[in-house]
Amino acid sequence: MARATADPGGVSLYRDALRRLRRNPVAIVGAVIVGLFVLVALFAPLIAPHDPVQRFDELTRDLTVDSIPGATAGHPFGSDPLGRDFLSRMIHGSRQTLFVGVLATLIGLTLGVLLGAIAGAFGGWVDVVLMRLTDVMLALPSLLLAITLVAMASRSSQWTVIFAVAIVSVPIFARLLRGSMLAQRESDHVLAARALGVKERNIVLRHMLPNSLTAVIVQATLTFAVSILDAAALSFLGLGDPDINRAEWGLMLGVDGQRYFEVRPELAYYPALAIIVVALGFTLLGEAMREAIDPKNRR
Repeated sequence: MARATADPGGVSLYRDALRRLRRNPVAIVGAVIVGLFVLVALFAPLIAPHDPVQRFDELTRDLTVDSIPGATAGHPFGSDPLGRDFLSRMIHGSRQTLFVGVLATLIGLTLGVLLGAIAGAFGGWVDVVLMRLTDVMLALPSLLLAITLVAMASRSSQWTVIFAVAIVSVPIFARLLRGSMLAQRESDHVLAARALGVKERNIVLRHMLPNSLTAVIVQATLTFAVSILDAAALSFLGLGDPDINRAEWGLMLGVDGQRYFEVRPELAYYPALAIIVVALGFTLLGEAMREAIDPKNRR
């Protein structure tokens, strides 16, 4: 009986987490939303029925100050205020959202990991200085800080939005990695490596840092959702790319949706719903990953 019930082999943390994710309906819903969003963004030129900047005579002919054409044959989502196919612009807008979200998250993750690793590895006054800097950034609301950073730029553009959203996420990653590395410093395998005479640099790079990155990677999924919302908010406020030909959900929501809400509210509903659904997908997936990886978060 003992032989029959014995586990023939241990299950790694990541394999156990993957098994839990497969059985978690929240993770499945989040993964489906994220997967569809990524596929639409990557294959937008093939999926979109029309050029997002092309103006159509059948749409511009019926444009007036108080009327914007709705759904017609060949244009299921109708027209935007300039006579362009709104469905095509929604599909191409996913590319910009994915581009901004990925770059902002990667830049924030890289800088945050760098600061957190330095603070966690050296400790002492280096840790105090870096953490007080992150405390100052965390004391400000993230959107307010992003608005301030964009406003400081001489000219607003898509890149100013990306860097502003990235800087906002840096202290989150830095704090999280620093805490994980401090916990790793007193772990048994790190103490054993020091007792064996392993160089401190190798201990940090081969033992402390790899074992501390799991929580940071999970946080990156959640931060992606926040990056999408912050970038859309900046574009909505008119602090993003001023190019009206660029299809971007936040810009569409602010320029077209707000201005023509009483004339055609669908111009606001569609991009707002897309932003909410995509952010929800990354949030659900991130929360499920955190619950699967960290036993303390399991229900």
